[in-house]
This record gives sequence, C-alpha cells and structure tokens, in this order.
Amino acid sequence: MKTLKVALLGCGNVGSQVARILIDDAADLTSRLGARLELSGIAVRNVDAPRDVDLPAELFTTDAETLVRDADIVIELMGGIEPARTLILHALGSGAAVVTGNKALLAADGAALYEKADAAGVQLSYEAAVAGAIPILRPIRDSLSGDRITKVMGIVNGTTNYILDAMDSTGAQFADALAEAQRLGYAEADPTADVEGHDAAAKGAILASLAFHTGFDLSAVSCEGISSVTAEDISAAREAGFAIKLLAIAEKFTDTDGTEGVSVRVHPTLLPRLHPLAAVHGAFNAVFVEAENAGELMFYGQGAGGAPTASAVMGDVVTAARRLVLGGPVPAGRPSGSLPALPLEKVTTSYSIGLEVADQPGVLAAVARVFSEHGVSIETMRQTIHGEGASAELRFVTHRASEAALAATVEAIKGLDVIKNVKSVLRVEGV
Repeated sequence: MKTLKVALLGCGNVGSQVARILIDDAADLTSRLGARLELSGIAVRNVDAPRDVDLPAELFTTDAETLVRDADIVIELMGGIEPARTLILHALGSGAAVVTGNKALLAADGAALYEKADAAGVQLSYEAAVAGAIPILRPIRDSLSGDRITKVMGIVNGTTNYILDAMDSTGAQFADALAEAQRLGYAEADPTADVEGHDAAAKGAILASLAFHTGFDLSAVSCEGISSVTAEDISAAREAGFAIKLLAIAEKFTDTDGTEGVSVRVHPTLLPRLHPLAAVHGAFNAVFVEAENAGELMFYGQGAGGAPTASAVMGDVVTAARRLVLGGPVPAGRPSGSLPALPLEKVTTSYSIGLEVADQPGVLAAVARVFSEHGVSIETMRQTIHGEGASAELRFVTHRASEAALAATVEAIKGLDVIKNVKSVLRVEGV
C-alpha cells in the first residue's frame, strides 16, 4: 500500500488538531484513501513549547526545509508572510501538494503561489483560509463554476460578529463588548486585525478572486472597521428594523461609463433583521452568495477554532491525497479573468446617516434640500428630540446612490449652521 508523507508546518491551535486527526484517525483515513498518510514531522519554532494536544515528541523539529523537501503533502499553518511563503514555494517546486490556511499570504501574494503551482502541475488548496469549518471556497470554485456569481457578502470574522451581536443584545458600548470578547478568548490582546477589518479584508480578496475568476489582492479592498460603531448606532438600527454586521462584500456591476468591474469592500453594514445574515449570532460566520441561475445561497457555521478549522484543512488533505493516489487533473489555480477592481466611489448602495441637529423650525427642510441638490433620495426618516429646545437626532435611510454622491452630500450637510454633528454614516444592504 502506498504511503504519502505529510509535513506539518506549525502546531498552534489548528495545527495541533490537524496532527491529532492524522494520528488518531489514521486507520479510517487509510480505508478512505487506499493509501497511508504518514505524519513525517511537525516544524515549529520551539519544540519544547506547551501544547493543547499530547503529540509524540519525536515528530517535532525546527528544520522545516528538510521536512518540506521529503514530503508528498505539505500543510502550512504557520501564518504570516515569511518564512511561510518561501517554504510553500519550495514545496510546490519540489512537486508536493500544498494545503494552507494562510489568508494573509494568499491575499498579499496569491498570484505567485498560483503561478508556481500551475507551473509544477501540483495542487494548492486553502479552504481553511476563509470561514473556518464552512465549506465555501470549493463550492464557489467548483459547484458554481457553471453559473455567474453576481455578489458575495459574508460575516467572515467571528470576533467582530461577537462584539456587534453583544452590543445589539445587551446595549453595551464597543469598548465593553470588546473587553468581554477578550475575556472569553474570542478577541486577541491586540484586536486590531479583527476590529479594523484587516482580517475580513484578506478573506474578502480571496472570495472575490474565486467568485469572479480574477486575482484581487489587498490593495483592491476598501476597508473600514467597527471601532467607530456606537451603542446609539446599534439601538437606532434596531428600532428601524436593522442589525449592524461587519461584512466582506464582493460585487460585480457596471459603472456609469459602461465599465464592468468588481467592488471589493469591508465595512459595518445595516441589514434588515429578516435577512439571513442578520440572524448570525455570536462568533459564527456565514457567507451569502447570489448567482444568476442558482439564486441566493447561504453557507453557515463555525468560522474559527482548532477542531472546526482542522476539519477544513483535512478536507483539502484528503482531496490532495486522492489525486496523488488515483491521478487526474489538478484543480484550476490561477484566476484567468481580468475584471478591474472598481474604487469605492463607484459603488452604488443605500445609506443610513445619523445627524445631531438644532431643535428649531426649518431644520428638516434644510437637510432635505441638500440631499435633493446632490441627487440622493431619502427613503425613511426618524426624529428623536433630546429635551425641549436643546437638540434633536435625525436618522435617514436613503435610496441607492453612489458613494461619491453620498460623500458630497455629507460634506454639504456639515456646512449647515443647524448641524451640530454628523454622528454616523453606515451603508445598507439587503433592501
């Protein structure tokens, strides 16, 4: 019986669970594959570091280069750009199939990895890079390959979803919800990558590249985090029938000048509470896909965690092993399309705008006139009075308008004497 050597790079939360599965489920995996998967070694920085899973000490090494050189399948779970990038390129060049969950590397330099894999005729798989255990990349790449995807939008960061969901259910301010997320282990001590949207942006670039068959890197993604979202924003959204979620959105559309392209963006978004994504709670993830023929599809599940993400990794490992045992074509890697990434100002969507204004006659008329002058149509308006003769709060939801028109509208509104503060500008989807 054929034996395939598997090299594991990294043994953190996910890597240790992958190692456990390879060892504990070896007999079951062999029966499925008709070949043995032999974990030949685990490359780590410190072989003596404590780990959550009890693994044989003899498997650990600091010599990642030698481990990669002798492997049939390389699993990269180190994270970061280097040395992960160099090790993956060496593995592909030596003819090994590579499975990775490295979203940052794929978003930053995926084109070089795809090119190397195609040139070597080997498989590069990365289901675990987006949405943890949720099988989303393979369905987009394979199951929907005969359709035309028009839009992908998803909750792809569990930390931010937990924070926003806690703010919605308890009325907590952002800082308090973040502190609770850190206490429970949902947020890192330095939560910047999550709360500022950088993690979601990397995943958005990967989703866009697969959905629209065109390589998009991080420079194509407009990114805005959730640190400016207040309890007042959450409360006002709830009263109006919306929930606020941090969404990664990749959308194909035609610009006013006839240019067909793709907008890739990450930002806090108002969703009607009846929308499926609005019902995603806690640290769970979900991805909503719209296609011309399939219609609307949603993929939901655990977006992080050692065992759930290890499940996605092992799915790729088994697929790669089957190909090595049985032969067959390598799945297409490098995107072949050439759609341009359209800048954010070209995007057309609805908006929610919160204003603190003077409580006096004529305010609403003055604000409405500015909207009209810039071609932005108001769909709904809600007013809250804060004490007699003090100030009032106006919350508008607009019909669809361009980002450029909205930005010009907000700047003009700021110049009105009756405006005390533009409290928030949030985009709206699903209406």
